[in-house]
Amino acid sequence: MVFRVFIITKNKTMGKMVIACYKPRPGKAAALKELMKTHLPTLKAEGLVTDRQSIIMEAADGTIVEVFEWISQEAINQAHTNPAVLKMWGEYGEVCDYVPVGTLAEAANMFASFNPVN
Repeated sequence: MVFRVFIITKNKTMGKMVIACYKPRPGKAAALKELMKTHLPTLKAEGLVTDRQSIIMEAADGTIVEVFEWISQEAINQAHTNPAVLKMWGEYGEVCDYVPVGTLAEAANMFASFNPVN
């Protein structure tokens, strides 16, 4: 007689996937692209995002679009009081404005496409 044992595990709670859009201020596109290199590592160092790599793209108007995964809604909430994150967001505020993804021309297309950055 053969017994088969199946182990059923619950999936870990998935994080929160977000699409963030950063429109560079005039003359700040290169500075924004440099700053993008520190975004996910900073959040990761603070324990706020998953190990999933971000996807960074560029819209036709120069807006940088990033897709990444927070660990949870609680992590998002914690970011708003985290000194390292607040410092980083201050640096972002100097080089870009945050815009809703729906304001990008590409968002009107059935299959929005962007140029890869990373």
